[in-house]
Order: sequence, then C-alpha cells, then structure tokens
Amino acid sequence: MSENRVLINLSNRHIHVSKEDLAVLFGPGHALTKTKDLLQPGQFACEETVTIRGPKGAIGNVRILGPERKETQCEILASDIFKLGALGCPTRESGKLDGSMGITIEGPAGSVTKSQGLIVAKRHIHFDPASAQAFGVTDNEIVDLKVGGERGAIFLNVLCRVNPSYALECHLDFDEGNAVGIGSGAYGEVIKR
Repeated sequence: MSENRVLINLSNRHIHVSKEDLAVLFGPGHALTKTKDLLQPGQFACEETVTIRGPKGAIGNVRILGPERKETQCEILASDIFKLGALGCPTRESGKLDGSMGITIEGPAGSVTKSQGLIVAKRHIHFDPASAQAFGVTDNEIVDLKVGGERGAIFLNVLCRVNPSYALECHLDFDEGNAVGIGSGAYGEVIKR
C-alpha cells in the first residue's frame, strides 16, 4: 500500500533575491543573515526584510529567504493582490517567471524595479525520490490534497516536485491554511487522480 499522508507547512509572502539585487537593496558586499533553517535542505529564513510596492500600494517587512537565487522572485498571497493593485498576478510554480508581473522592491540602501518576478505560488508538494516512489507520484504530476477537520476541504491541482535535494513537505500559503483552519504541522492526504 502506498503512502498518502504528508506534512503541511504554511508559507507567508516572501522574496528570493539575486546577488546583484541584494547589493542594491542592502549595499555592496552585504551577506544574508540566517535566522532559522527551513525544512527544505539548504533553505533558510533571513533577518533581512524589504518593502514591496505595486501599482496601488505597498507591503512592508517581507522576509527574504536564502540562499541567493539566480533571479529575484517575490511570492505573495492571493489576498495581497488587492493591497498592491497587482490584478492579474499569475499563480505559478516557483522559478517559472516568464509573463509574471513586475514589482518594485525597496531596501535600506536602495530599490530595484523588476519587469517580472511577482507571483502567487502554486500549491505544491516537495518529494525526495524515495518518498515519490512510496507515494507513487512523479515529477510534475498533479494530485489533490485532502485536509480534515471542521473546515476540511480538498485542494485540487497540487503540483508534485521531485528532486534529490528536497525533503517531503507540502507547501500551502496562509490564505489556503486559514480557509481550512490549519497551521503549519498539519497533515494532509495525497489523492492521486
């Protein structure tokens, strides 16, 4: 019998920055300051925060997650779209930025305006290869996720991402978690289609 329960951790809005943008935002030579490790190996929350600005508004204290990335990317909640005035912000897999929205990012030393990089993150599950085999899923497969409890629901269209560098973990965002009354540390049932 295959596995089907997976740990869920909720993601808040956050940003990944390139080395070049980090230097503009925080000054040349600035290095990210780790505050805590995340479950995904090598990923960590940073002390540094920025303000993100859209056509109609701004949101401050957006946490940077490390390490630096090749391309700057900001992941927001669907409910942030209205505050920023970012109507039409696409839901995307992390790193799939073509055709995404632009964003201005403000740090203590300067600001950068990106022509793309603003997304609502697509709900997804990270699998290492052994876990993927145990669950009977493959990379880029779409599954559903059942969450129990008084406000339980089934989330459709959950992306499976399989990579040897991943740890088994489902990422929903705070909007999704709040909608079904769960927090980080809850479990969901993976439903194959």
